[in-house]
Amino acid sequence: MKKLSKIVVLIFSALLIFCLSACASENTSDNNTKTTPETQQSASTNENTNNAPASNSKILVAYFSCTGNTENAAQKIATATGGDLYAITPTEPYTADDLRYNDDTTRATKEQHDTSIRPALAGTVDNFQQYDVIFVGYPIWWDQAPRVINTFLESYDFSGKKVIPFCTSGGSTITNSANQLKSTYNNMNWLDGRLIGGSTSQDEIAAWIDSLNIK
Repeated sequence: MKKLSKIVVLIFSALLIFCLSACASENTSDNNTKTTPETQQSASTNENTNNAPASNSKILVAYFSCTGNTENAAQKIATATGGDLYAITPTEPYTADDLRYNDDTTRATKEQHDTSIRPALAGTVDNFQQYDVIFVGYPIWWDQAPRVINTFLESYDFSGKKVIPFCTSGGSTITNSANQLKSTYNNMNWLDGRLIGGSTSQDEIAAWIDSLNIK
């Protein structure tokens, strides 16, 4: 009888140890699968790293800039639209001497007085056809877009795309340059462009873009 009692006690003890081990294992598993506050915060941060506005259109902001003014304007547009930036770069960069507007012998002056000149470009836009909306930016030269803009516009198929000019200038408006581009490339779907000055605010640019209804 004593032997039987010992056997029962041993069996009961073994069952108790087994149950306690199983509970401990389950708790450990739960702790390992729970998300800690740090993990939740990290996941939320990753999801919100892209602050660009949502848009149904794929947007390219292409620009030609010699002094940095048009590049700054392009960056503001890219911020407002979430568009991709692309620098239109001539194979032969313009020097300060090339841009002496009061000298009829300089490169820029000669180009602007000859409507047939098309400066060669360095590089191309990757997968240009993916874009629905193309912003085209430039500085005003002799109340016109630089000839390098003509080269860019003639290098791609703009069928089915919305094209929006923007410019920078110390004294001119966009009116004449935009009208010339629309007249020369009258098969393109041009939307209203604007001059962007150094004092043009991000809010002003956002309001202009909203008026275009391109998103």
